[in-house]
Amino acid sequence: MKKVLLLLAALLPVISVQGKDYTSFVPKADSYPFIVISKAELSLALVDSLGQALSVYPIACSRFYGNKERRGDNKTPEGSFKINELLYSANIPHDFHDGKGPIKGAYGPWFLRLSVPGFNDIGIHGTHLPESIGTRASEGCIRMRNADLLQLKPRVRLGTPVIILPEGEKIPQ
Repeated sequence: MKKVLLLLAALLPVISVQGKDYTSFVPKADSYPFIVISKAELSLALVDSLGQALSVYPIACSRFYGNKERRGDNKTPEGSFKINELLYSANIPHDFHDGKGPIKGAYGPWFLRLSVPGFNDIGIHGTHLPESIGTRASEGCIRMRNADLLQLKPRVRLGTPVIILPEGEKIPQ
């Protein structure tokens, strides 16, 4: 096993997919695939153990720029996390405090909760506002089109690593 990992490590620097090089994000653990999120590019990539993108999806992320610091700051956290819950969310309402009251299905069909220290309500989820995808619109979570989330969900599991890049950082070319 060590020899295989050493061989993979030697090959990783030369692997590039669709003009993007995800190899620098390959987790040290053997839990694959994993997710890389770029707030700068408003994209989520499902990446295999060789650093190759299996799928890339457009997303929406936080309204405000920077790393999440406190509840209600409308910022998306940055760093390495894991999916710690796969929650069926089609019937869960959310109140956006816009005068419309709780919206049933606001999170789309699934809420993939992330292990963000100090925050138990950050995740990757669908949306009832597909027009928000490709914008800075969320309260801190990662939004996806419901159809994209339905494609992603069967390909992840509890413990799947999720890397959210720091503000402004793009996937290397």
